[in-house]
Amino acid sequence: MAQVATNATFDELIQSEKLVIADFWATWCGPCRMIAPILDELEQEMADQIEVVKVNVDDADEIAAQFRIMSIPTLLFFKDGKVVDKTVGAMPKPVLAAKIKENL
Repeated sequence: MAQVATNATFDELIQSEKLVIADFWATWCGPCRMIAPILDELEQEMADQIEVVKVNVDDADEIAAQFRIMSIPTLLFFKDGKVVDKTVGAMPKPVLAAKIKENL
């Protein structure tokens, strides 16, 4: 189950031995609503390898600014607390699954 990040908890949530995917989104964003269930499915299927952290850009504006998030949905991929990859925009499940596997 995806964890919800705030300005205060984000740094702690991206520290994991698993690949952490930070999903930058907003309630008013249509493509964000399209990719959310895909991310949920992949997190369940790959629970031993990935964690998803949801970052609502309206609530966690400091984090969005820190990572220069200009468009949503944006996914940042973290290993050992560092960004290793980034995607912008919604994508079909096979494309997102391949992107995750590239970063494992």
